[in-house]
Amino acid sequence: MKRRKIVVERVYEKSDAEKSVRLLVDRLWPRGIRRDELPFDDWAKELAPSTELRKWYGHDATRFDTFSAKYLAELDARPVREYLERVTPTADTRPIVLLTASKDLAHSHASVLADYLRTIV
Repeated sequence: MKRRKIVVERVYEKSDAEKSVRLLVDRLWPRGIRRDELPFDDWAKELAPSTELRKWYGHDATRFDTFSAKYLAELDARPVREYLERVTPTADTRPIVLLTASKDLAHSHASVLADYLRTIV
């Protein structure tokens, strides 16, 4: 069985929205973008890190390993698989694009989430 492609993109960059399932994975709406300007299929606030964890991390790359471990624990406690099946059923084979406003994609929650999703889809 072929695995679905999961990628992370910044909300500020243009993308081919029609050929993928686009999920906004930030808890807060991205600055400088009107809601009607961003092509996305669902706003997955429930997959974002908790407010407490997000504030603690503060995009401090030196805390990334600890942040990742704590965020993965949060994801394990959530019904992630059920959410995905609801918004993008197994029969839907389009790639999944995780949208974030984070500047540093390598040290963002979206990259942690992408790795997590790759293990369950």
